[in-house]
Amino acid sequence: MAQIVCVLGNKGGTGKTTLSHMIAHGMGLLGKRVVCVLTDIERERLAKEGRRYLPFDARSHDNLSRVVTTLNEVDDWFGVIDGGGNRSDMDSQLANLADMVLLPFRDSHEDIRTVLRDLEWLPAAWAVPSQWPTNAWARKAADASVQSLMDRYRHRILDPVPVMASSKLLLQDRIPARLPPQLNSMCRALAMQVFESLGVEFESVPDDSALPDEAGGSPARKAPPMRRIG
Repeated sequence: MAQIVCVLGNKGGTGKTTLSHMIAHGMGLLGKRVVCVLTDIERERLAKEGRRYLPFDARSHDNLSRVVTTLNEVDDWFGVIDGGGNRSDMDSQLANLADMVLLPFRDSHEDIRTVLRDLEWLPAAWAVPSQWPTNAWARKAADASVQSLMDRYRHRILDPVPVMASSKLLLQDRIPARLPPQLNSMCRALAMQVFESLGVEFESVPDDSALPDEAGGSPARKAPPMRRIG
C-alpha cells in the first residue's frame, strides 16, 4: 500500500498547506509518485498541470474515503494529506491513517504552546519548525525559544524549514513552467528528511542551486540550509 504523511495541527496559520505541497513537490523531484490531498475547506482546489505530483480535492467525506481507499490498494505511491486548523476530531481520524504525522509550528510562543499539546496528544508525531527566520539574530532567538520550551521533545523535532517567499508559487492554481532552483532544492531536502524518517530508499539527484538560473547566468543563490535545532 502507499505510505501516507499527514500534516496536521490544531492551530491555523502554521504553514500546513505550504509544507504539504513542498513535501509533495520534493518527493516528485526525487522520482516518486505522489498525491497531495486537500482536506481544508478554507482552501481551493489546484490544477494539476505542470506539477510533479497530483493534487486531489478531498474536502468532502466521500472523496477523502475514496482517495484513502485507493492509496491503501496501490504500491509505490505516497500520499501527503493537508489537514486544517482547529479540527481535533478530523486530525484524530487522519492521524490513524498516517505512516507519519507532521506538526508544523512557527516561531511564536503561541505556536509552541499549541504544538506541545499536539505532541502530547499524538505521541508518534514529529514537530516541524515552519517558515523559520533566516536572519541570523531572529534565527538565534527562535532556536533559543525551542530549546528552552521544547527540550524534552528535541528527539521529535525535524530540521527547520526556512521562510522562502517562492514557496507560495506552489499554492497558485497554475504554477510557473520553471520554479526557482532554490525552491526545488529546499523541497528536495525536506522530502529526503521525510523519507529518511520513514525508512524509504531514494536516489540522490543534483542540487538545483548549483545549476544556472533561468536566465542562463550564474548559479542560483543556494537555499538557506536546513539544520537541527540545538
